[in-house]
Amino acid sequence: MIRLAIVDSDSGFVRVLCKRLEAMSWDHRVLAAPPPVEELVAIRLNAMVVDPAVLGPHAWEFLERVGAALPAMGLVVCTGRSTVAQRVRGLRLGADDWITKPCHPEEVVARVEAVVRRRRRASTPADVGPLVAGELEIRADQFQAFVGSQSAELTRREFELLHLLAEGRGQVLQREEVYQRVWGYQMARGDRSVDVFVRKVRSKLKALSPEWNYIHTHFGIGYRFQPETSDGEPADVTAPGADVPGPVPDAAPADSRPADGEPGAVYEGAVHELGARLASSA
Repeated sequence: MIRLAIVDSDSGFVRVLCKRLEAMSWDHRVLAAPPPVEELVAIRLNAMVVDPAVLGPHAWEFLERVGAALPAMGLVVCTGRSTVAQRVRGLRLGADDWITKPCHPEEVVARVEAVVRRRRRASTPADVGPLVAGELEIRADQFQAFVGSQSAELTRREFELLHLLAEGRGQVLQREEVYQRVWGYQMARGDRSVDVFVRKVRSKLKALSPEWNYIHTHFGIGYRFQPETSDGEPADVTAPGADVPGPVPDAAPADSRPADGEPGAVYEGAVHELGARLASSA
């Protein structure tokens, strides 16, 4: 069952949509005004259908805070007429889908189901350990990065970008590839979204880990993740679940011989016996 919040003041739209949700036995809640983020966290939402007009002039700042607190939640914008620029901005800032009113409730339900399905497929098992790089711990189970106990306060999209680069550590990823894999569609010519988000991530990481550099620019190409100290010394990156090599046992002294009765002694005796037989038959 999907747990859904509807943030909308359009009574006719909400009434028809809720009737369909009740028929499907979805757990849903209607909110006519933006609630505190903590309240939404407590509901443990799978998705939110929202009209940004209800949220006021700081709609996208609010939705970014919600996305950071609920990184696995799907966000579907459902609003009236909008410009291409508004839709593009919303999708780049974290919306998973955009529906223009008037719309049929079946379409809204289908799009919410699709968004939740994609989110669930992308979810990482909670028992996967952190990716450790320099002072940084990148935790896919929390959609967040930490230095010690301090969170970098990354938004969902900022985390997805950092996690993608870190997974390809040492490799240069082209901007177009980053955009396709993080935003989910082809990058338009002249789009600088990747550069803007890399700057945001760098700024947040530098605030917590000032002596380290993590993301390196390859001008005209893209970006590479490699933790380095401020004097250029590289550091290893430990992948989730990687075994830490244990100490290698010291080699036995050259003149040491196994005691009688041990497997080594039996093997050594057999070798001497075989050598004697070959010598006598020669």
